[in-house]
Amino acid sequence: MIAEKTLNKTLHIAKFSKKDEFYTQLSDIESELKHYKIHFKDKVVFCNCDDPRNSNFFNYFACNFENLGLKKLLTICYKKPKKDLFIQEDTQNAVFLEYTGEKIEKIELKTLKGDGDFRGQESIELLKQSDIVVTNPPFSLFREYVEQLIKYEKKFLIIGNINAITYKEIFKLIKENKAWLGINMGRGISGFIVPDHYELHGTEVHIDDTGNRIISPNNCLWLTNLDTSKRHEDIILTKTYYGNEALYPKFDNYEAINVDKTKDIPMDYEGIMGVPITFLHKFNPAQFELVKFRKGNDNKDLSIHGKCPYFRILIKNKTISKRLHTEKVKWLF
Repeated sequence: MIAEKTLNKTLHIAKFSKKDEFYTQLSDIESELKHYKIHFKDKVVFCNCDDPRNSNFFNYFACNFENLGLKKLLTICYKKPKKDLFIQEDTQNAVFLEYTGEKIEKIELKTLKGDGDFRGQESIELLKQSDIVVTNPPFSLFREYVEQLIKYEKKFLIIGNINAITYKEIFKLIKENKAWLGINMGRGISGFIVPDHYELHGTEVHIDDTGNRIISPNNCLWLTNLDTSKRHEDIILTKTYYGNEALYPKFDNYEAINVDKTKDIPMDYEGIMGVPITFLHKFNPAQFELVKFRKGNDNKDLSIHGKCPYFRILIKNKTISKRLHTEKVKWLF
């Protein structure tokens, strides 16, 4: 537990110090992307936070270009083209690459006038040409990054911190069914490559066979608006509220019951329930309605006997009222 808290603190510090050098491993990219193959045929993919010479996102899409049926792959890196992933010295120009399936050794990098920042005009022009954005964006700029994707109406699959769910801008997108969680989350994302100047603490860090320094915070997720079969699967409910009311205390400042774990959501409760934010990883919009996030009627954090549990999402089971209506109709006839 101490080790995990230390690693989470490292990411927390990175957010505020703008140390965003957490590079995604190829194994994690492969593990997630295999669920989205149907979305990529004849599409232009843009990796807008990636140096094509050492980005595992570029490696994945270049190696699977024909298999995915891609039309084009665009990659761009921020500010400094560098031969070594972790060289800190600035150079004058960023680079971008346009790949259409040719032999990689024949590819020529193009020099940008600006620094390659995703907010820069050169990057935005490439964004306009793209269909799907796939990358690991700067965690410290996550809100702004997602806002840009929504503004330009892009499909996307990106990595973020689990706490991004608590951002009002991100939760609003999820509530409006404009974004949702991907397949892997938490320990389903094995870890990130970090540069030499990042301290390695605790037990969930290691150096791999090629010398990469890996940190595994276990608190990240994929955020996307590409559909998957998983988000249409119902959560299997086995617990009951009636007869076990003591296990589901009511909030002081909202007419709802508290549920500590997703697996404990009762099958027979028709009212509103407060569940952990990790519920969203199993959320099926056909089964549940997202009512509200975190706050009670007094606009303060949801509380029980004056104490606040960790952030809660208020939900309602859509299927109960439908089932009760069906049973009532059967009874009448």
